[in-house]
Amino acid sequence: MTTNRVTKSIQQDWDDRAKKNAFYYIASWRTDWDLDSFLDSGEDDYKRLVEPILDRLNVQTAGKSMVEVGCGAGRMTRSFARRFGRISAVDISSKMQEQGKKYLSEFSNIQWLLADGATLTGIDSASNNFVFSYLVLQHLPESSLAHSLLREVVRVLAPRGAFLLQYNGVLKTPMNWRGRAAWGVVNLFWAAGLKRVGRAIASGLGLDPEMVGKSWQGVALRKDEVGAVLRDAGATGLQFSGDGTQMAWCWGTRAE
Repeated sequence: MTTNRVTKSIQQDWDDRAKKNAFYYIASWRTDWDLDSFLDSGEDDYKRLVEPILDRLNVQTAGKSMVEVGCGAGRMTRSFARRFGRISAVDISSKMQEQGKKYLSEFSNIQWLLADGATLTGIDSASNNFVFSYLVLQHLPESSLAHSLLREVVRVLAPRGAFLLQYNGVLKTPMNWRGRAAWGVVNLFWAAGLKRVGRAIASGLGLDPEMVGKSWQGVALRKDEVGAVLRDAGATGLQFSGDGTQMAWCWGTRAE
């Protein structure tokens, strides 16, 4: 696929997932979400994942601006809107954002922006104090898209602005050969633009048809790869955790 076809395919996949069950495909560790539990889980993750890093990097939130890359239906967006002065909530799926806008309509400090999966077009360079991304990079089907997005994260940060990013660091899939073969077959149809065929085969194999394609089982990234791209873009003070796991994290700041 060309890059344009890939990004359009990603958008369609996530629009389809939003229409089927947005909460589940955003947070697939649970199947019985309602709105309250969904948003409360975002608050729990803010306190668990974000607050410690903001404290460590001495990032103030009151009156400050930030970007949430991959806001989905607003699971964590509410937590950011309660604390930051201005939030740019970015996602590739308009259907996901339609739900987020409805659920968080009381907040006037959220700017909802559609993205193409590789850039943060519409956000000025050096204009934000914090950038956050969780459960997003792991779904990108090509490393070139992930690298572009990493560079964009640094671009939109003000000098000394901070970022916190999660990515998949598992380079070797834990699936057995049968699982690899099954997903390999259905993903071939996704890559060829034959999604209906791939989804039908996935259903016949007992797999979730909405998880067909590299927009779900995206690329894994190496720690040194992530570090090199970010440093080349102007990031400094990089720290990592969870290396080699699906919940790998990187944080740091943009150099002055």
